[in-house]
Amino acid sequence: MAKPLTDSEKRKQISVRGIAGLGDVAEVRKSFNRHLHFTLVKDRNVATPRDYFFALAHTVRDHLVGRWIRTQQHYYERDPKRIYYLSLEFYMGRTLQNTMVNLGLQNACDEAIYQLGLDLEELEEIEEDAGLGNGGLGRLAACFLDSMATLGLAAYGYGIRYEFGIFNQKIVNGWQVEEADDWLRYGNPWEKARPEYMLPVHFYGRVEHSPEGVKWLDTQVVLAMPYDTPVPGYRNNTVNTMRLWSAKAPNDFKLHDFNVGGYIEAVLDRNLAENISRVLYPNDNFFEGKELRLKQEYFVVAATLQDIIRRFKSSKFGCRDPVRTCFETFPDKVAIQLNDTHPALAIPELMRILVDVEKVDWDKAWEITKKTCAYTNHTVLPEALERWPVSMFEKLLPRHLEIIYAINQRHLDHVAALFPGDVDRLRRMSVIEEGDCKRINMAHLCVIGSHAVNGVARIHSEIVKQSVFKDFYELEPEKFQNKTNGITPRRWLLLCNPGLAGTIAEKIGEGFLTDLSQLKKLLPLVDDEALIRDVAKVKQENKLKFSAFLEKEHKVKINPSSMFDVHVKRIHEYKRQLLNCLHIITLYNRIKKDPAKAFVPRTVMIGGKAAPGYHMAKMIIKLVTSIGSVVNHDPIVGDKLKVIFLENYRVSLAEKVIPAADLSQQISTAGTEASGTGNMKFMLNGALTIGTMDGANVEMAEEAGAENLFIFGMRVEDVEALDRKGYNAREYYDRLPELKQAVDQISSGFFSPKEPDCFRDMVNMLLNHDRTPGSGPRRSSGTSPARASSPVTGPSQSTPGTSGAWSPLTCRSRPPTSPGIRHPGNGLLFLEGHGDCAGGLGWARKEKLKKGDAPRFPAGKQSLQPCPGQLAPQL
Repeated sequence: MAKPLTDSEKRKQISVRGIAGLGDVAEVRKSFNRHLHFTLVKDRNVATPRDYFFALAHTVRDHLVGRWIRTQQHYYERDPKRIYYLSLEFYMGRTLQNTMVNLGLQNACDEAIYQLGLDLEELEEIEEDAGLGNGGLGRLAACFLDSMATLGLAAYGYGIRYEFGIFNQKIVNGWQVEEADDWLRYGNPWEKARPEYMLPVHFYGRVEHSPEGVKWLDTQVVLAMPYDTPVPGYRNNTVNTMRLWSAKAPNDFKLHDFNVGGYIEAVLDRNLAENISRVLYPNDNFFEGKELRLKQEYFVVAATLQDIIRRFKSSKFGCRDPVRTCFETFPDKVAIQLNDTHPALAIPELMRILVDVEKVDWDKAWEITKKTCAYTNHTVLPEALERWPVSMFEKLLPRHLEIIYAINQRHLDHVAALFPGDVDRLRRMSVIEEGDCKRINMAHLCVIGSHAVNGVARIHSEIVKQSVFKDFYELEPEKFQNKTNGITPRRWLLLCNPGLAGTIAEKIGEGFLTDLSQLKKLLPLVDDEALIRDVAKVKQENKLKFSAFLEKEHKVKINPSSMFDVHVKRIHEYKRQLLNCLHIITLYNRIKKDPAKAFVPRTVMIGGKAAPGYHMAKMIIKLVTSIGSVVNHDPIVGDKLKVIFLENYRVSLAEKVIPAADLSQQISTAGTEASGTGNMKFMLNGALTIGTMDGANVEMAEEAGAENLFIFGMRVEDVEALDRKGYNAREYYDRLPELKQAVDQISSGFFSPKEPDCFRDMVNMLLNHDRTPGSGPRRSSGTSPARASSPVTGPSQSTPGTSGAWSPLTCRSRPPTSPGIRHPGNGLLFLEGHGDCAGGLGWARKEKLKKGDAPRFPAGKQSLQPCPGQLAPQL
C-alpha cells in the first residue's frame, strides 16, 4: 500500500506536478471503476493487479482521446507542413506514467488510486515495456516524438508493430540467454487498430515496359494494418500519432495455388506473409543481410508512403477523396526524415509512385524526392552500413532495382562531368558496389536522394564529412550538417527523478522542463548550501530506492552509501565494457595488496544486451559475471568493491538506475560512438561523467566545463596517428605491470576456475588481433592505466549523505592553472590544490605520491581530480 506524501514532500512536487483537485480525483476514481466493470468485466472480488493496471490505463487514455481527435482536426483544417519520421525502431518503454506526467494527471491518479486502497507504483510496474528498439537509435526516435508533440509540430512516427520486441535477457550461470519478448501477450491499452486504412504492399513479381508506362505485375501482396498510438505533448493539449504497421495475409493468400485438398496448407502458409512484422532484428551497429529484414524495410516504407500521399491529397478532416492532384507542392507539405539507412527504400519507392503511378516526369519526380527526403547517419562503423546483394533485390523488388540503377547512372554521369577521368572516384561514389557479389550501398543512396544529411554529434558529423562521405561532401558541401542528439527532459528528469526536478523547480521555476537552457539559472546558486544539501538528499534517496529494488527483484544486496559506478549500454567491443573489466580487476588487486588502506567503497554496475549472434559481446557478459562472483565473495574485499551485472537492461530499468548513479561511464574509443544519449541522461540526473572525447561527450564537456568531467584517453587524431603507426597491444601489456597482472588473471582462469580456458580466446584477441582497423577497440592504448588508477574515478562520498558531492550542481570552478604531479612510471597525472566539490568544503592539499599509490584523502573530503584538458595517460 502506498504511503501518503508528507506535507513537505507534497509542497516539493506541487510545482512540477500540479495540485490535484477534489473533482479530478473523484472523476479518476469513477472512471477507474467504470472501466474495471465495463471494459474488463471484473469486480473488486476477482480483479487481479493486471486488471487494475488496465483499468487505470484506460482511464488515463480517456483523457487523451478528445485532445487526440482535436489535434488531428486542427492539422487538417490548418494544413501545415507535416513531418514524417521513418524508423525501423521506436524504443518507447512504458506509457502510463509518461502520459500522466504530460497531461498533468499524476497527482490526481496517485490520490484516486490511494483512496481505492491500491499502490500506483505497483500498477506502473505491471506495464510491459514497448521494446521496439535495440538501443540509442530507437530511443532517440521515441524522444523525438515526445519533443515534436511538446513543440506542437504536425509530426508522425512511422514504424513496424513487432509482435516480439527486443529479447528479454536472462543470466544463467553467468551467460546471456535470450527469451522472446511477448509484450502483446495481455494486449496493449494504448493502441487503436485502424483496419479502414489497411494498405497493400507488393513483393516479387516481374516488370513490364510498354508505351503506356512501366507496370510491376504478378506480385505477392501482403496487407499492412495500421495501429495508432497517441503521443501527448507536455501540457499543451497536442496529441500526435505514432502509426505502426502490422503484416496481414490477404484472404486469398496462396489459395489460387492449391486445389481443394491443399486448402489447409494454404491457410497455414499465411504465417509466411505475417512473419514480416513478427520480430525485431536484435542487431545494433551490425548489418545482417537477411531477406526478411529487407522485406521489413520495404514493408514499412511502402505502406507509409501510400499513407503520406493519401493524406497529402486530402485536405479536409475525414475526407478520403483526393483533392490535390499536382505534386509540385509536395515538398512544401511533406518532410520525410530517414532514421539511418533502414528506411532508405523510401527514395526509390517515392520515385516509383511518382513516375509509374502518378505519371510525373522523371526529372521532376527526382527533384520532388530530393526536396522531400532527409537522412540521418547514425554510425561510422563499416560493419553496420547496409549493403544489400543485387541478386536479392532482383528477386524481391525488381522495379526498385531498375530505379536504383537509373538513379545511380544519372548520379555517375554528373560526377564524371565534374571530375573527368577520375574512375576511382566514380567507383567510390557509386551506389552499386562491384565485386564477387554486387551490392547496393544504401548509405550512398540516402546521400544522393536527400537534400540534407546530418550526423548526430559535432565530432561525428565532421567524421562523416571527412571520412565516410568525403567524396559526397566535396560534391555537395551545402547538403551536410550536424544535429546533435538530445533527450526529452520529461521522461529523463521529471518522470524518473521527480525529487531532483522538484528541487530545481523550487529554485528557478518550471521553464526548464521545456527549455533545458534555463538550467543556466542555477549557476549563481552553485554555492547555495541549501541547494547542495537538497540535491545530495535526493541522490541518496534515489540510491536507497534502487538498492531496495535490486534486493527485492534480483536478490542482490548492495551498499547504498558506496559510489554507484554505472556502465549501461549495448554490449559492444567499441563501447569498451572490457576496459571497465580491466579497471575493476586492478581495483580488486589493489585492495587485496593492501587491505588496510582506505578505499572509497564502490559498486560497479554494468548492464546491456549482446546481439544473440555476437560471440565476443556474450563473452564480455560472462567475464563481468565471473569477475563479480569472485570479487563479491572475497571476505578481504568486503563492501569496498562490488560488481553487479544489471540483467535485462531496458528503458524502465534505465529510469531507475540513472537517477541513482554517481559516476557515468562513457568510454568508447574516440571516433566510434556517433553520439550517445545515455551520457546526457546521467548528467541531467546529477552523475559525473568519466569518458573519452567521443560522440556528444565533446559538446557536453564544452557546455558543463571540462573541469566538471573526467576526460581521458586518445582523441580522434591520436587514434588515426596510431592507425598509421601500427597498434601493438603487447607493448602496453609488457610495460604496465598492473595491466599485465589483470590480463594474466583473465587468461589463467583466476575468474573462471571451473573453466580455466574460458577467456583464453578473448585474451588472445585482445593482445594479438586489432580486429577493426580504423575504429578498433584498442582496449589497452591510451586507456587502462588511467582507468586503473583511482584519481580519475576515485573521489566520492565516504559517509552517508554526501553523495551529492558528485552532482554537477555542486562542482566549484577550479583554478585554470592548477599544477599537476606526474606519477612516476605510468604517466598518470594528479591535480593538486583546487576547490572541493564535496558539499562545499573547500580545501587544498599537496602530496607526493609513490609509484603504485592511490591518492589519500582526509576523511569526508574526497575530491582530488585529474587536470582538465591534459588527462592521463601520457603514452
